[in-house]
Amino acid sequence: MCKILLSINPEHVDNIMAGTKTYEFRKIQCKEKVDKIIIYSTSPVMKVVGEADVEDVIVDNPEQVWNITYAYSGITKAFFDSYYENRDIAVAFKLSNVKKYKTPKKLSSYGIKNAPQSFVYI
Repeated sequence: MCKILLSINPEHVDNIMAGTKTYEFRKIQCKEKVDKIIIYSTSPVMKVVGEADVEDVIVDNPEQVWNITYAYSGITKAFFDSYYENRDIAVAFKLSNVKKYKTPKKLSSYGIKNAPQSFVYI
């Protein structure tokens, strides 16, 4: 089982927890098959707030990824296009079984000192 910790903007974390965003987008594909994502909410929250299972990972050109994910992307097409500008590959993690922690955790609980720019293997 492979877990990663993702740094995610609080607005997107809220949408993931509400179920309106079931895809999390990244520019880089993980080398290992990811089974679970630990969700770190960036500033001003700066806590690990939950986790989700990875149901599927879509890796394709940005337009194809958008066509598959847009209904549950939780973001606008303009935001998506800006994020993937000048990129040939887009990665989308399809999240399921999202669990919000009753008590948010510190990064140090995972042996991590600083929040990763994108992700870190756990």
